[in-house]
Amino acid sequence: MKTSTVWTVIGVIAAIVIAWVLVNVLFSVLAFAFKLLVVAVVAVIVFVILRVVFSRASGD
Repeated sequence: MKTSTVWTVIGVIAAIVIAWVLVNVLFSVLAFAFKLLVVAVVAVIVFVILRVVFSRASGD
């Protein structure tokens, strides 16, 4: 096997490993951002419901 062929194989393996790590990091960041978005939406809904409930209770 030629030296250039060995380096090509090592380069391909390194590229696959680096891509695997980058994709894992990207999916982790996207999952965190999605969870944060869902929590924010639910918090706003709960806040609005609590305001409605307490404004009715104080208006009585």
